[in-house]
Amino acid sequence: MADKSSSDRPGSGRPGSGRPAHPLARPAAAGRRTTGSGRAAPGRPLPPGERFFTPGAAGTRQTIERLSAAPLVFLFRLPRWIPPVVLVVLLLAGFAVPSFWGGLAVLPVIAFVGWLAYMSWPSLGAKGRILRIALLAFLLLLAADRFGAF
Repeated sequence: MADKSSSDRPGSGRPGSGRPAHPLARPAAAGRRTTGSGRAAPGRPLPPGERFFTPGAAGTRQTIERLSAAPLVFLFRLPRWIPPVVLVVLLLAGFAVPSFWGGLAVLPVIAFVGWLAYMSWPSLGAKGRILRIALLAFLLLLAADRFGAF
């Protein structure tokens, strides 16, 4: 009687599953992480899991998820403190500079928060969705104020 391992599960992207894994979700060689070119990969390894994309997604969502896979992996492999520090610095610049430049500093924060809100939307409950909408509305109002709309 054969032992049914995780590599035989449908959709796992492993041999015998009938579905290829996303190239960025493949496990690294034993003992060390490597990039596609064979060099050692910087940062943390990807978390274990079988689903890299939203199950049953179609159309625009599927396209955006596929395009977002590489940036998400890049962000995950950065040291944990870099993305929050960059976002806080940009947000503080947006608060501190009451001009066009403050609005420009807030735009990458809006783009990042909006992108992550979109990516996490299917797994959120009502409270999480409301909080993300409120945060985006606040950031948009801040940017509009800095661009002189008020």
